[in-house]
Parts: sequence; C-alpha cells; structure tokens
Amino acid sequence: MNTIAKIKGIKHIESGNFFLMAGPCVVESRDNVMRIAETVSSITDKLKIPYIFKASYRKANRSRIDSFAGIGDEKALKILGEVNERFGLPIVTDIHSAPEAAMAAEYVDILQIPAFLCRQTDLLIAAAQTGKFVNIKKGQFVSPDSMKFAAQKVVDSGNTNVILTDRGTMFGYHDLIVDFRAIPTMRAFGFPVVVDVTHSLQQPNQTTGVTGGRPDMIETIARAAIATGADGLFMETHFNPAEALSDGANMLNIKYLEGLLERLVAIRQVVKNF
Repeated sequence: MNTIAKIKGIKHIESGNFFLMAGPCVVESRDNVMRIAETVSSITDKLKIPYIFKASYRKANRSRIDSFAGIGDEKALKILGEVNERFGLPIVTDIHSAPEAAMAAEYVDILQIPAFLCRQTDLLIAAAQTGKFVNIKKGQFVSPDSMKFAAQKVVDSGNTNVILTDRGTMFGYHDLIVDFRAIPTMRAFGFPVVVDVTHSLQQPNQTTGVTGGRPDMIETIARAAIATGADGLFMETHFNPAEALSDGANMLNIKYLEGLLERLVAIRQVVKNF
C-alpha cells in the first residue's frame, strides 16, 4: 500500500488513525480560513489524527454564473501557503486545468483532481509532473474498477504518490449514493482510499440552481467509511454553514467536529483489531 507518510509535515502517522482532509469548501477570507485551520488542527492534535487542511482556491464547477467562485487565485493561494507556515499543516486544493498545476504546487502539498475531471489526461499528467501527491476524486459516473486507469496515468507520468477519493455515484438526477464496495476495490490498487463524506451527501441539479444536501447523514456515512476500511475521510466544515459561500447545504458545522471524530476514532480502534 502506498502511504501518506511521505506528505511533508503530516503528523500523528504513528497513531494508526485514519487521516483527515478537512476545511472550508473554498477560501472565503483569510480570517475564516485561519480560524478553521486553527480549530481543526487543535482537535486533530488532541485526537492524534493525521490532518491535511483542505480548501479550494477557486471553484470552477458552479451551478450558476452568479455563484461565488473565489477571491482571486493568487490571493487565495497565498492564504493557503500561510496556513502551512503558521500551523505546519499539509494543504490540499483543487486544480481545474493543466496550467494550474505548477501554479498551485508552489503553495500546496496535494493537488486534487475534481470528480468531473478525473478522466482528463492532460490534467492528470500535469499534476503528476509537479511531484506532489495527486488526490483523484472518483467521478460520479465512473466505476471503482475504472479508477485504476486514472491512477495509472499519474504513475506512468513518473509519480506514484496517488490518493483515490470516492464522493458518491449518481442515483437519479438529484441524489448521490455511496457504494461502499468501492473502498476495498480501490484499495486493491495499492493507493490510500478516502471517502468524501460531505460531497457524497450533496443533492445536485436542484431547480433553483443551488445544490442541496443532507448534513444530517454525515455521521452515518463517516461511520460506514471507517467500518469498511477507508484510509481517510474528507469533510468540509464551517463555523456557520448557512452563511458559507459554497456548498453550505452539505457542510458539517464545526461545533460538531470533535465529538464526531472521537466516535470515529473509537470505531477505527475496533476495526483495527479484526
């Protein structure tokens, strides 16, 4: 199994816990990012969970043209770089086109390939060539078995640092479902497998043009992910999801994060003993 232990600055690997990618959906402001990073870092240090800070520097896939997309690429990336310097946290962010790979790689440790772009060869090659870890999200339209081809594009480009993330599969026009058979299927490829808990609870394609969600099911999906052997979890969190500028409908209110993680760590300990 490939390992995340090679990610620069990652802590608590020796704990045997799952790792966590968490943060706001998008960089909304410096203050918001710093508060979330400080809070989640403190919780994960307490629980000895390896933690990677997550935030998109820009949102390219939006339902409507007036949806919030970001505060500016350079400004947002510099804020992510500051998170790394201030808290010593590895950073993951999305890229959407091949030229963005080198730009984002100057500030972050993991380049994330959005689900809708997981088959884009030029994007995967560009990400691989930076030498950074590449987190490929499984497309809602792609089978778990087919993700070996996406991963192989990165490997064949000279980079074995791959993470695979499931974020649900389309289940009709307005819903997603997580097929937990995907976890052992993709782990068999030799890469760490993550379950994106909050995005898998989206309800896309609403007639309002604003994506809905089921945050009340976050713990259900997270528990099942750990129980079925996921190496890591991905969650978006915010101090006030109702006022979040992107994906607020499926985010976890940060006040619930510590209790949730405590319960998930307990499940992980049980799973490790089998």
